Formats: sequence, structure tokens, C-alpha cells
Amino acid sequence: MNTAQRIEPFLSIENVSKIYPTRKGPFTVLEGVNLTVDEGEFICVIGHSGCGKSTLLNMVSGFAFPTHGEVKLEGKPITKPGPDRMVVFQNYALLPWRTAFENIYLAVHAVHPNKSQAEKRAIVRDSIAMVGLSEAADKKPPQMSGGMRQRVSIARALSIRPKVLILDEPFGALDAITKEELQEELLKIWSDNRCTVLMITHDIDEALFLSDKLVMMTNGPAAKIGEVMEIPFPRPRDRVQIMEDPEYYKLRNHALDFLYHRFAHDDVG
Repeated sequence: MNTAQRIEPFLSIENVSKIYPTRKGPFTVLEGVNLTVDEGEFICVIGHSGCGKSTLLNMVSGFAFPTHGEVKLEGKPITKPGPDRMVVFQNYALLPWRTAFENIYLAVHAVHPNKSQAEKRAIVRDSIAMVGLSEAADKKPPQMSGGMRQRVSIARALSIRPKVLILDEPFGALDAITKEELQEELLKIWSDNRCTVLMITHDIDEALFLSDKLVMMTNGPAAKIGEVMEIPFPRPRDRVQIMEDPEYYKLRNHALDFLYHRFAHDDVG
């Protein structure tokens, strides 16, 4: 069994294209995308708006499907959404009339309907504690800051122990200090749980701090993976230490050159 697992990639995106029909004819969003992800890796995806980042990760989550090619998890084609792949969105996607505890409980109950209420409540309590929000368990989203709401979203996603956590610009709407705090927390949670993470970001510094690999997309239409950058900094990571490393600026400048010179946006969108 171990031999078979080694041969088959944990997550594979194989020659994937996505084409939408329009009045003017077929519109190709993605073309010939290939990527393999190892179990437990933290991958960031970066690129200009319209390069198909969200479309690509929607095919991993099962919300969208390739026109050509295949997306496989542990050797099996992804054909629908499932609890083994959880998504955290930029806008939190919490029910505003439910408390933090209730929002997470709904997810746990949906995935584990046969567990006892005591077991489900214990999972929710552990998940809230994991993101440091035990004292806010009975607050509703409108009573919370953006950072707190995003913590609840992350706790909800991880409460059901997914194999893959998909983050679609989760910190994009937060102020700089809250953003850095949540990046640190995310790294700690990830190192404790070690699920596989795929994260969309527009922030090169965020990607260099968080990820094992940075996947850089070419511009759309017909976008593809232009380059995959290996991030060499050892873990656990210290932000100050990394930013004092000359290699950090070499990688940062390389990513900037890719995005703003080799693939500079030449349209308004």
C-alpha cells in the first residue's frame, strides 16, 4: 500500500483546461495546467486578476470541473464537493444570525451526524480554542471584527479535519496588523494539523512567509502555470529572520519580475 501511495501523487492537476461557451464563441480561462502537490504541503497561487486562480482551486474543491484533463485526490478523480476539501473565503461566509459556536456546530453535524451531541460539542469547543476564540463562542458575526470572523471560518473548515484546506484570499480584506497576526496563527495551526493547503493570494510577502511552493500563473485568457518557485526557508519560520535573509529579496524580486515585467497586465481588468 505504501508503495502505491508513493507512486500516485496526493493531489494532481493533469493537463487541465477550462473553456466557457460565450456568444462570441469559446472562451478559454485555463489551458494545459499541470501541478502535483504532496500531502501536507502549503502551496500559494499568485497571478493577476482573470488568470483563473479561483477557477483552478474551484476544480480542486469540486465546485467546477475541467473541460479537458483531470483533477485527482489520492488517485481518484474529483467529481463533486466533499468534506475532505474545505474552503475558506475572503468574505467569511458565516450565517450572521448564528453564533460562532453554532456556525461551526452546523458543519460538524453535517459531516458527523451519527456522533453524539457531546462529541460534536467537544469538537466545536476544541476548534474554537484552536483559533483563540473560546471567549467569543456565543458572539454572532455582526458582533465580531473581520479578523475574528475569519478565525471562525478557519475553525469551521478545520473542525471536520479535511485532507485539503483551500483558502481564497482569506486575509485580503483585513488591515495589515490583523493580517500578519492571522498569518502567524495559520502557520501554527497548519504545523499542528499538517493538512494540505492551497491558498490564493495577491501578496508576494505573504506567499514567501507561508508557503513551501509559490505557483505563479500567466495572464488570462488561456492562462497556465508559468513557474513554480520553491521557498527554501526552514520551518518554524520567523518573519524578522526571513526578512533579514538576502535570499528573501532575491525570491521577492524574481516573483515581482515575473508578475510585473514578464507578465505585466496590459488591460484594465
